[in-house]
Amino acid sequence: MNDHVTDPATEAFVAHRDLLFTVAYEMLGSAADAEDVLQEAWLRWAKVDLGQVRDQRAYLVRITTRQALNRLRTLQRRKEAYVGPWLPEPLLTAPDVAEDVELSENLSMALMFILETLSPTERAVFVLREVFDIGYDDIAAAIGKSPAAARQIAYRARRHVDARRPSTPVSQEETRAALNSFQSALVTGDLQGLLDVLAPDVVFVSDGGGLKLAALRPVVGADKVLSYMAGSLGKAGGTFTSEPTTVNGNPGLILRLDDVIDGVLAFRVDNARVTGLYYVRNPEKLTCVESETPLTSR
Repeated sequence: MNDHVTDPATEAFVAHRDLLFTVAYEMLGSAADAEDVLQEAWLRWAKVDLGQVRDQRAYLVRITTRQALNRLRTLQRRKEAYVGPWLPEPLLTAPDVAEDVELSENLSMALMFILETLSPTERAVFVLREVFDIGYDDIAAAIGKSPAAARQIAYRARRHVDARRPSTPVSQEETRAALNSFQSALVTGDLQGLLDVLAPDVVFVSDGGGLKLAALRPVVGADKVLSYMAGSLGKAGGTFTSEPTTVNGNPGLILRLDDVIDGVLAFRVDNARVTGLYYVRNPEKLTCVESETPLTSR
């Protein structure tokens, strides 16, 4: 007798687990909350009569979405009391995520920061449709609305997001080149080099969560960003080092102060210049940058 036989419900859940985690994370921006959602989704899935399920993947995504929506509404209340800007938790990702152009764009810190401006239902619909190509009938079932209403919400969310992101996606190579220039100027203290790689209207967003020093609102403009960064480095009182990595499927930097992780810096690049800097310093959000997190849209 085989002691390793698993039941069909467990097999199906394990087969789709990476997808379900990605759905929950894309909606919530938090790995810990995404894991909690998966636990809740599993408890509900274990009670389902599989004989009545036509499409297990769609059904699992539906359960996960419902639980993530509930959690997202709770998170909204938490974020209202959050100190300073709220950035998603950065995830160290494998090269295959970076190779999936659409997935890496949708997982980028820049886009996920934009998603924070959507309502919970708009975010759920946008994520399911634009990131995972879920049909409107299944989206409607997940959010408890009609397919026509789901289409309207998708249209509204897409217009909102498109108005705030670059019209043409930037290649990994272009982002990496800008990051390399930025890192070189940062390490050598070349202020003019930093100015050259920063767009005039660059936005710097930092998240310390009240636990680490960070700007309480976005810093806008190359001169102001440079001044803020120089001041922050001057106050650090130690040795900063930077290590290129892949964050949320995109090039980023892990910054260390005296060999201890200080934060993760993600980039938005347009026309070979850095237009967005997203620096996560909140130590509670830096638990997933030591090992890769498997993410997938399939």
